[in-house]
Amino acid sequence: MSNAISSKLLRQFKSLSPKNVMLFLAILGPGIITANVDNDAGGITTYSLAAAEYGNAVLWMMIPTTVALVVVQEMCARMGAVTGKGLSDLIRESFGVKITFYTMIALLLTNMGNSISEFAGIAASLEIFGISKYISVPVSALLVWLLIVKGSYKTVEKVFLVACLVYLAYPIAAFMAGPKWGVVLKATVTPNLNTDSAYLMTLIGIVGTTIAPWMQFYQQSAVVEKGITAEQYNFCRLDVIIGCILAIVVAFFIMVACASTIHVQGLKIETAADAAHALKPLVGEYASSLFAFGLFNASLFGACILPLSTAFYICEGMGWESGVDKDFEQAPQFFWLFTAIIIISGALILIPNAPLILIMFISQVINGAVLPFVLLFMIKLINDKKLMGTYVNGPIFNIIAWLTVIIMIILTIVMTIDFAFPGLSKRLLAF
Repeated sequence: MSNAISSKLLRQFKSLSPKNVMLFLAILGPGIITANVDNDAGGITTYSLAAAEYGNAVLWMMIPTTVALVVVQEMCARMGAVTGKGLSDLIRESFGVKITFYTMIALLLTNMGNSISEFAGIAASLEIFGISKYISVPVSALLVWLLIVKGSYKTVEKVFLVACLVYLAYPIAAFMAGPKWGVVLKATVTPNLNTDSAYLMTLIGIVGTTIAPWMQFYQQSAVVEKGITAEQYNFCRLDVIIGCILAIVVAFFIMVACASTIHVQGLKIETAADAAHALKPLVGEYASSLFAFGLFNASLFGACILPLSTAFYICEGMGWESGVDKDFEQAPQFFWLFTAIIIISGALILIPNAPLILIMFISQVINGAVLPFVLLFMIKLINDKKLMGTYVNGPIFNIIAWLTVIIMIILTIVMTIDFAFPGLSKRLLAF
């Protein structure tokens, strides 16, 4: 950001006056909620599988991923505060309806897959406690629907903030696993690269699950709906930074717990629920239950946010009314979209032998392919002086943003090649 904005930020936080503290607490929410809900069923599964397979060798990815996540989320929150518009609105106004329409379709497809994975996480986590998916999924779907449709934005946000506290289960589980902290810290600051295609795909998965396209749209929409303005943005920016760091810390501890137990024992897992099961004989029932309860909380949290974010950005992109504080009469498309996504996602989980892995697989492919385009839209918009005024990106933010885009494009190409032609990337790397 510009020097003027940075100076203003420093001046505002030199003194932690009661007024500033109260203002920050009033603005707190969009950044922390958006970043932490990214540790959903898909995210926990990705982190668990990565650490179970490669142990501490993947921990170093957390540092560069944190930097990229903070920059990306800060930009979209800043655009929301300065323009008062969601990201879909800005894309439609700047790039036209046609581009917006195709972007919305791609995001709808990938978020449907992600929403399905949340209900799969709910089913798997509660089955560990002996609750059938034919009970857990319908009840959870109804609770999610009632919370969003019947609750106000303030009520919904408070519930989400409380849900963020449950992520403390993972640091506790990690400490109970008894890792060698000296080894863990060394691995965290020591890059570990090799040309194995499976390892590269794991790194892609870590980045892809941490910086997902829905996050940018939801956070900017949440900033707008909460009424945060440019004058209040410095506090909102702090909310974003804290949220991103907390989310990465949780992901880090999930990986430490699995690396210190499942990887050390050479066990193979396929899902986050498998990780919770595997921890029981290795660490004890309490750690296993904490891991499973954390998975349930994250899945339920994601089952709220992902359909909600989808409804937000599609309605904004199409110019329809949206917002949790509205009702079915004021914003019919918004609430019917939200309802339809929940019903479809929950119903598919209840179908015996449904191709859930295939659905999740396709959504991840689309997710990785769409993200670079979303980032390109954001960089173009954030540097438009007519739109942002003095709040355009500074040189450092632009460098980090462009590096993120370039790296994500390269990772997406590698991922696409490996998905379309299994083994080809490995042969090219060997060559």
